[in-house]
Amino acid sequence: MELVKLQKLLEDEKSIIILDLREHSKASELYVDVEFIYEEESWKGSIPYRYRRAGLDINTEEELIEYLKKIYPSLEKENRNIWYKKELEEWESIHKDKNVTKPYFDAMAKDTWSCRKCVDKITKSSNNARRIQDIKEMGYQLSTNTKVFCNKCDSKTTHDLLIPLEKAEPTGYETWSPKLRTRILKVLEHLDVYEDKIVAKSKHMIPDHKFSEIRWDKDTKEINPDDMSDEEIKSKFQLLTNQRNQQKREVCRQCYQTGKRGYPFGIKYWYKGDKNWSTEMPTVGKEAEQGCVGCGWYDMKTWRESLNQTLSKLK
Repeated sequence: MELVKLQKLLEDEKSIIILDLREHSKASELYVDVEFIYEEESWKGSIPYRYRRAGLDINTEEELIEYLKKIYPSLEKENRNIWYKKELEEWESIHKDKNVTKPYFDAMAKDTWSCRKCVDKITKSSNNARRIQDIKEMGYQLSTNTKVFCNKCDSKTTHDLLIPLEKAEPTGYETWSPKLRTRILKVLEHLDVYEDKIVAKSKHMIPDHKFSEIRWDKDTKEINPDDMSDEEIKSKFQLLTNQRNQQKREVCRQCYQTGKRGYPFGIKYWYKGDKNWSTEMPTVGKEAEQGCVGCGWYDMKTWRESLNQTLSKLK
């Protein structure tokens, strides 16, 4: 995406001004900083254009311009006020149980950037990232800027902006019952696939989705019934410790952002494909899972078996 090209495409359009392009690498989100001009006022903010929870993955300047024109009416003051009022009423009536998360939403529902550090002081929360993720998983669009000066804090802090646009379908991690977790551990024979050894203390093991959440879209999440077949479990899960699960998340995030696939233990081997994410594969959604096949982090057991077979042939 090129800023100059975007601005040129809008040079005859006086109601939309593109100011900059930004990336929030930790969340794998891309934003366009804009100013929307209306008859009585203007709105300045950051609009996400790569935001997987809302199914946004805009890749060309022309597509982004069309998207900005489409959402332009929604950001007019009257429509923003109607949207905020409706959502606040919904929180009061439907989300009463979200006592820890609600102050973060309330702070952002004031039509301005919200300083996380300021909200932390009010809520005494030690995990604001989790609260922000909760709100995103409810379908809301947020923009984040890690370098906004806060007058109250007298320093640059992380700020979030709630975008008053139609919510996407709620997302979030797939869950499983304690009963199913026990079955998964049994079916996978308590095998820590990273260490390639049996782990007796099952509480240390996590059923890891082979297909990384970073590439899910709103249609990817599935229900995990207690009566899943053994084959379904073997196809969908592997066992990792929490440490390795977090390591995999970071590797998959880098792959999503750069198109370069990861490799465990520093061994540059893929049992299908190579180091590059296939350009024939979509970047998100169920079909994207085929782009993960061949990577050691996707299926470490199959990767190790294939590598050992290759080494045997070389002997």
